[in-house]
Amino acid sequence: MCVKNLVKHYGHKKILDNVNLTLDEGEFYALMGPNGSGKTTLVSIVASVIPADEGSVRIYGQDHGKSLVSYVPQEHFSSPLLTGRETLCYFAQLQGFSRQNARSLTEPILETVGLSDEANNRVATYSGGMRKRLEVGTCLFPGTKLVILDEPTTGLDPVARREFYRMISTVSEEGKTILLITHIGEDAELAHTVGFIHEGTIIAQGSPYQLKKQSNLHQVVTVEPTVPSEHVASILSSFSVSEQILETESGFRLYCNDAKTTIPKVMRALESQRIHLSTCTVEVPSLEDVFFTLTRRQVSV
Repeated sequence: MCVKNLVKHYGHKKILDNVNLTLDEGEFYALMGPNGSGKTTLVSIVASVIPADEGSVRIYGQDHGKSLVSYVPQEHFSSPLLTGRETLCYFAQLQGFSRQNARSLTEPILETVGLSDEANNRVATYSGGMRKRLEVGTCLFPGTKLVILDEPTTGLDPVARREFYRMISTVSEEGKTILLITHIGEDAELAHTVGFIHEGTIIAQGSPYQLKKQSNLHQVVTVEPTVPSEHVASILSSFSVSEQILETESGFRLYCNDAKTTIPKVMRALESQRIHLSTCTVEVPSLEDVFFTLTRRQVSV
């Protein structure tokens, strides 16, 4: 897939600003950014749902190769009244396969998505993770080259997320190109390549390792005071690289080159202000940290 100089406006607002993106066959690419960054607009153009104002999209040599692209939205679209097998047969026939061919093609897909044992059960009995895997299965019939996944793990528990991405890795290894749309760094970590999109522009891309290395972030100290406040944030910022502090649900993340020397200084500064901590931990940088240091905008909520 090759996207060149893509531009899209809504009214007077530019949503996509000269976007360029290339995906190799069989690549697992994660496009990561917050709501409003242009992710959904970009994939809607790639899937030929809406037109671009400027630029071009080529899917395996075809201009807007719509027949080669399958899209799995964030919301469930499978019918709870059908069984898993009936669902796949139905979508196979929608794609032009005969009923007989649909049945034969469905069996290996059920195995790929891990639903062979539940194939005759109605979708209404499936968990959220099982239903999402089934919906990905509707994209795996012959002819599809590119599978677009839009925030696929929303609402899934950690076990279901692991099972889902284990299945996606199998799909990628079998030759399908995966374009994952996400704001969750942990999901993006599993991709071969990650692109950061911010205000309609892809500002950085590379493997998760490359992005972290290029960021020059070394260690992250997570500080959770008993009472988070702007005063605590102002104290912590003086110990963080470029004075950047990422606020979390329960505290703050600051960035440093040497946690062993930074943490004692942080503790002394907070103790002098009689600020008590619940926890203080050291971690390696996440992709959310890298995105934040590039844009000073949080991607996950």
